[in-house]
Amino acid sequence: MYIETKKKIQELINEEVFHGTCFSFMTERETKDYIWGNAQILPTVEPMKRSLLFDVASLTKVICTTTVVLQMMEAGELDIDRPLHFYYPTFKDEKITLRHLLTHTSDIHSFIENRDMLTKEELRTAYNNVKSDENLGKQVAYTDTGTILLGFMLEELLGENVIEIFRERVLEPIGMTASTFLPDNPTLTVPTEFHPVRGLIRGQTHDPKAFTLAEHAGNAGLFSNLSDIKKFTEMYLNAGVAGTNRILADTTIQLLLKDQTPEKSGYRSLGWDLKKDISGKNLLFHTGYTGTFLLIDPIGKEAFVFLSNRVHPVDKRAEYIEKRDELIQTYLIEKNNNQR
Repeated sequence: MYIETKKKIQELINEEVFHGTCFSFMTERETKDYIWGNAQILPTVEPMKRSLLFDVASLTKVICTTTVVLQMMEAGELDIDRPLHFYYPTFKDEKITLRHLLTHTSDIHSFIENRDMLTKEELRTAYNNVKSDENLGKQVAYTDTGTILLGFMLEELLGENVIEIFRERVLEPIGMTASTFLPDNPTLTVPTEFHPVRGLIRGQTHDPKAFTLAEHAGNAGLFSNLSDIKKFTEMYLNAGVAGTNRILADTTIQLLLKDQTPEKSGYRSLGWDLKKDISGKNLLFHTGYTGTFLLIDPIGKEAFVFLSNRVHPVDKRAEYIEKRDELIQTYLIEKNNNQR
């Protein structure tokens, strides 16, 4: 199954683009999992294990924050074309809608001076005061700020911190029993970067904003393994159902396969990026900074789940992105050939 894609992954391990990976090819007929390489190379070498939890970084956005917003949209509790200020009055800008935030079209100028030196409350206050600019709704510019603000909104509406909301509304109903936030035991996690200030980051969120915001972060912070990420992915392949629980409506998943930007010209969906396969069909796609991605074809009932530790021990982002895109293209070509 996916021989050329597996060759490409082995090539990238040999080139030390990343040192270890857990990945899965999921189809309607069968699923194959692979656990390759090392979880850690410094200060000591540790082999990769299926049970280890990855810091999945921005996959938190689609697995957790987006899912809860979509659930509330389905229930009529949120109108995504209303301003964030309507639901979260602490946020000052009254023009930015939930759709802008979900599609990364908010044109927010989110530079925060001395950001990594701020306390949790100082950082929260700074985000509450960011503003949109003249390209609001017109351009896609990916930013963590949108899901951070959506997380604050969920806390305001539901009266709990976001990691409790995510546990109750996403992780537990899907059966993602290994997944967690703010893990207690670092040895159960895959280490990320050797940071000049923080040292070896293991069991702590790599993203500096989510690290500071901790239980209030909607942009990153989920630790999960291949088995649990597959459960989330299976929910999408099974028309929104996980076990006996309906997580999302099938109509919502179909809606996600269309451009949801305000002018329908940005090729982004609600929370998700859109990627075309070789035949021109839209797929749902999202990445995580630490070296993770999900590529889901809800119509064809296929998916590629990929978890790596590419920032360990050193973050070589530009090199990784180039190689990751080559890997995805290899997969898409092979997927197309398999369907003939």
